[in-house]
Amino acid sequence: MDYFHMTAPCGLDCFNCHFYLALENKEARAAVEKMSEDYNVPVDIMLCKGCRNHNGKIPLQKHIFGDSHRCAAYECSKNKGLDLCGDCNEFPCDNLHPYADRAAELPHNMKVFNLCLINKMGLEHWAKSKASVVRETYFTKPWTLSD
Repeated sequence: MDYFHMTAPCGLDCFNCHFYLALENKEARAAVEKMSEDYNVPVDIMLCKGCRNHNGKIPLQKHIFGDSHRCAAYECSKNKGLDLCGDCNEFPCDNLHPYADRAAELPHNMKVFNLCLINKMGLEHWAKSKASVVRETYFTKPWTLSD
């Protein structure tokens, strides 16, 4: 697995996303097919090969927001010649700002946390040992102030 290529500049772990996993995993594919039915969006548009492979223009986002939709974090990192937003001297910035209205459904609020872990642990170690734990915690564990 090329963890660098499958980690978005903003810190999202594309390699753990069900839209990416559905390309080869039957269980993930079934979940995406169910979402396809629920939201009336073709499965092919929901499938994703990762932010870097789509040059920052994810098919589902283009479908929802139109062809002119752009990812500010992707474009900014590309324009600055940075691999990850966490490498920027302006990190964190408003391109990574979390928003609460879709927090339960979308992984975008994990971005800054992931980037901090990548800076601390290194990309490969984070990808192999922590990324899936962060995602699982985000989507399945209740909010708490302590363990």
